[in-house]
This record gives sequence, structure tokens and C-alpha cells, in this order.
Amino acid sequence: MRAWQVHDLGEPRDVMSLDVIDDPSPGPDDVIIELEACGLKFPDRLQIQGGYQVKPPLPFIPGGEIAGTVSEVGKNVTSHNVGDRVLSMGMGGLAEFTKAKASETFAIPDAMSFNQAACLLTNYGTTVFALENRAKLVAGETMLVTAAAGGVGTAAIQVGKALGANVMGLAGGPEKVQTVLDLGADAAFDYKEVDIVDTVRGATDGRGVDVCYEAVGGDTFDQVRRCMAWDGRLLVIGFTSGRIPDAPANHILLKNYAILGVHWGAWLIREPEGLEQNWSRICELFETGHIDPLIHSVRPLKEAVESLEDIGSRKTVGKVVINPKDQS
Repeated sequence: MRAWQVHDLGEPRDVMSLDVIDDPSPGPDDVIIELEACGLKFPDRLQIQGGYQVKPPLPFIPGGEIAGTVSEVGKNVTSHNVGDRVLSMGMGGLAEFTKAKASETFAIPDAMSFNQAACLLTNYGTTVFALENRAKLVAGETMLVTAAAGGVGTAAIQVGKALGANVMGLAGGPEKVQTVLDLGADAAFDYKEVDIVDTVRGATDGRGVDVCYEAVGGDTFDQVRRCMAWDGRLLVIGFTSGRIPDAPANHILLKNYAILGVHWGAWLIREPEGLEQNWSRICELFETGHIDPLIHSVRPLKEAVESLEDIGSRKTVGKVVINPKDQS
């Protein structure tokens, strides 16, 4: 089969190659999935660079949002059959076939396409965990989303609105701002053109926001923490800016807000049943029309490296999906 392998850590264009390797074989508790779609995300690029928490042994096949058809099952597997349409989260998605644990593989609803499924589990799973489990967002609260036109940002807008929040987004440039509004946000601002603190305070009559979904870090974090309302919750999703910020404890004390880490993957290690619970919740939101992933483009397998570079340079809006069956 064809598969992208990472042979060393560094920039994708320098360390990845499209190789022909043996097809995977299932262990007793595994399934083999014939790939129809693989969703790419910013952490995939970080992992290739060596900057992500999980560092698999080299060489490895990146791509953790996997959608396809079961082609083979292990001898102990009773939950899936050959031909089932499934989604899995793990490793090995930038390939024509991959092996996955049956316990971490879930049925795709009939109304959901493979491309949609490959965009949902990580971004929306993270977001459901962040807003429902960590922030405990309730209807009527005000929420600010940074990097609102990106993969997790677009998910946060849709889930926030589904939960009844008044949602504002920060994005870079007029086209991305319009995208945020088209997704249902109540307001959107170009962080390149406005003073974030003054603008958000003005939009909330000086009160600030109850919840901030913050995925950027760096200077953006330094500004949005000043936008928190009394008893607010600032969710730390990630650091796409590259700088991990600090927060002065006196500011947290004086405004009585909480800074909450959102490490969905680590939570799943401790609470493995949470993955199926999150997927059920995502399917519920999808089937009731509250969420629909924004797909920037669907590209052939050979364009995986270019796609990862585009994600890193913020050229994409929403998700990029790789179709391993596209031979173009």
C-alpha cells in the first residue's frame, strides 16, 4: 500500500516520504480499515515536528482522524463486520489501509459522509469536552472563540450556539471574519484590525465574556484574559502561535476567573469510556442539525505534505481532508 511515513522529526516537507509498504495485519482485537478520508489537524504537524506531547517511534504514519470501511477483523472482534462504515482516532490515516483498535472504532451514521466523519471526532470531541465537561457552559452565557475560522474554532462556534451561548469570534482578515459569521456567530472581529480588549469589552457592555475558548496562546492569550467576566472560565486549548503564555495570579484573583486546561486526549486515557460518550453526543448534534463541519478542501494522498504546510501557515479555513483513494 501507499503511505506517508515520517522518518525523522522536522518540517513535513523535509522528513516525510510517500512510500510503498506492506499492508497492515490485524491483531486479535483490531480491525483493518480501508481509508476513504483522513482529516488533518494542527497537532499532526506538531507531532511531525516533534513538538507534540505524544511522540511515536520512528518511522510512523501520521493522520489520526480516520474514516473508511472495515476490510478485515481480528479473531476476537464482535463489534464490527467487514463492510461496516467506521470512524477511528489514532494513527496511520495518511495511508490506503490502517489498523485500529476495535474498541476505539465507531459506526458512522448513514446520513454522515466519510469526509464529514473525518472532520468531527477530534475537533468536536475536544469542543464538547471543553464546553460541557470543563466550562459547563449554559444557555445565555457569552463566549469568545480565538482562531475562530480554524478547525477547532469552527467547531466551538457551532457547539457553543447549540448550547445556547452568545458567541463571538476572532479571526484574521475579512474573509475569515465573514466565515465566522456565516457559521452562526453573533459577532466576529478581525484581530489584526481591532484592539481585542476594547472591542470585546465594548461588545459586552464592559462586562467581559463568561467563557473564552483559547487555542492561540502568545499575545492573544495575554489580551483575552483581560476580557474575562467575573466568574469566567478561560479554556486553554492549545498554542498555535508557538509561544506558551504566563498568567499573573493576582489578575486571576482580582477578577475571580478560572483558567482551565483542556487536554482531551489525556482525559480519554483516564476515562476511556468518554470517547464513545463524546462520539454519541457529536452524532446527536449532527443528526439534529446543530453541527456540520466546515471543510476547506478534499485533496489526494499525494498532497498531504502541502496540506500540512498550508495548515501551519494558516492558509486554510476549517478542515482539510485527504482522500487516499484519489490517485490524481
